Amino acid sequence: MPLRLLCVTAHPDDECFAFGGALALAANRGAEVSILCFTEGQAGSYRGPAKTPAELGQIRRSEFEASCKILNIHNAEMLTYNDGKLELETISTLASEIIQRIRRLRPHVVLTFGGDGAVNTHADHTVVSAATTAAFHWSGSPKRYPNLGDLYQPQRLFYLTTNYFLPDRLRPVPAPWTLTLDIRSVFDQKVEAFRAHTTQAPLLEQVLPLFQRHGQNEHYALAAALVPQPATQSTDLFEGVAE
Repeated sequence: MPLRLLCVTAHPDDECFAFGGALALAANRGAEVSILCFTEGQAGSYRGPAKTPAELGQIRRSEFEASCKILNIHNAEMLTYNDGKLELETISTLASEIIQRIRRLRPHVVLTFGGDGAVNTHADHTVVSAATTAAFHWSGSPKRYPNLGDLYQPQRLFYLTTNYFLPDRLRPVPAPWTLTLDIRSVFDQKVEAFRAHTTQAPLLEQVLPLFQRHGQNEHYALAAALVPQPATQSTDLFEGVAE
């Protein structure tokens, strides 16, 4: 059985902008990689040719699918929650969506944002972090959502964190990293996936110099593990995982 990874995001382009290196590395080593994205990104600042939020959502859905294909994602799913308004949903509702996928896909490792909201401190990212954390801990509990499939407990939960900040933005308060991934071998693949989001081309042009300067590594913080252990530095997303 292959290693399995689930990444939970808020918007189309999160999968490449934030997690692209980790996802490409995992897929390229033969892991089964899945993405759950909560919104269609219909409130995005960059709108391309879209005239309405609904039209933008459909365009960005297609861009998301193209990006995931470039990253060799096995299972890519996009929900239709309101972009920019995830904080108005209950954690219980959002966590139930994630628990369904955890129990069906049975990932060894789960990736999501940290509570800081990532380098752009987006509230949707913070909410997804909270819901994913709850789902990670609840998916193996017989007291939580017994009607959402057979119980399953992933082995690792990682938060995305950072060693650099976007200029002219409110700086996040990121978690100290415990995992550093060398993504030089998949850096071009990550950028190519970002280019698939054609509506977001102005954003790519802004951040590409930062990627080229700082983006040869991705950093993650180990937030939970099945076995009590000290925090140590690692370079392997699946280190210590039992297949």
